[in-house]
Amino acid sequence: MKTIGLLQTLVIAGALAPAICAGQDSLPQTQFPTGQWVFAEANTAEANTNTESDDSASKTPPVEDRRDRIFYPGDTENPKPLLRKLALNIVLDQKDIFTSPFHVNRHNALEWLVPIAITGGLIVGDRRIAGTLENSRGQVSWGGRISNIGASYTLIPIVASSYVYGAWRDNPKGREIGVLGTETLLDSLIVVEVLKEIFRRDRPDDKHPGDFWAGGSSFPSGHAMESWSIASLLDHEFKHKKIVGITAYTLAGVVSAARIAARKHFASDVVAGGTMGWFIGGHVYDTHMSHLAHTHSSLLPMIVPQADPVQRSYGVGLVFNLSAER
Repeated sequence: MKTIGLLQTLVIAGALAPAICAGQDSLPQTQFPTGQWVFAEANTAEANTNTESDDSASKTPPVEDRRDRIFYPGDTENPKPLLRKLALNIVLDQKDIFTSPFHVNRHNALEWLVPIAITGGLIVGDRRIAGTLENSRGQVSWGGRISNIGASYTLIPIVASSYVYGAWRDNPKGREIGVLGTETLLDSLIVVEVLKEIFRRDRPDDKHPGDFWAGGSSFPSGHAMESWSIASLLDHEFKHKKIVGITAYTLAGVVSAARIAARKHFASDVVAGGTMGWFIGGHVYDTHMSHLAHTHSSLLPMIVPQADPVQRSYGVGLVFNLSAER
């Protein structure tokens, strides 16, 4: 019976983490309908400017985006409608997350198998790993203090202050991080609480340490999931400033290790939570950017290389979708 339960644990724990990313496959792809402007700069000669009018019957209608009526960048400046729209975004996120196991295919199978193998191996060796630590009173005390960095009551004020700063200084990036950070944390809190109720694993300092369905709340680690989700979001937001991602991931790793040192979680708990958190942060950012690139974002250019060997004309073009409606 324990073997069957363990196998179920490995499958679900490993599947939910990468599946968050796999759920992105269901999002509509960006298309640029007719009505685009192209600005090109040639190296050796001017590009041929002859254009042909498209037949109205052959025009491709704009692709519908289920988030079109939910979130726009300008909404970060208006707190009143933002709360309602943020709640609707979270509903869509949860749908993507919990239906993601149905989107597994041969293209993303490896993303599922690796977390399953790592989580399974750690579950088998959790008690042995925990026993190698000193587990002194000082270790447990300091581990608990350090891990407070990744607590929701620490992270929520941080992302809220980012929004306040962005609104005060008219900084769009600050407002965006505040909004997406809040969405990421709430997504993580919902996922971790649901999974804790499913697995009910006892913590290392509980009566039956490591046992699943024993009434505990060890698997997965909420601190790890929340800290890694925010770290993932910041890494995506500042992808050209590597120091931001490195710092965020380092702090998330410290929080995860501290939860083990505090005897609040096993190694598999923090690895599973951190992995799922990483995918949640990326998922929130990617769906937001996919939405920005949709038809209503006409001022986002698309860089297109251009070449005309006959006229020896080479260059690049900026495509603006001016036919998009807001």
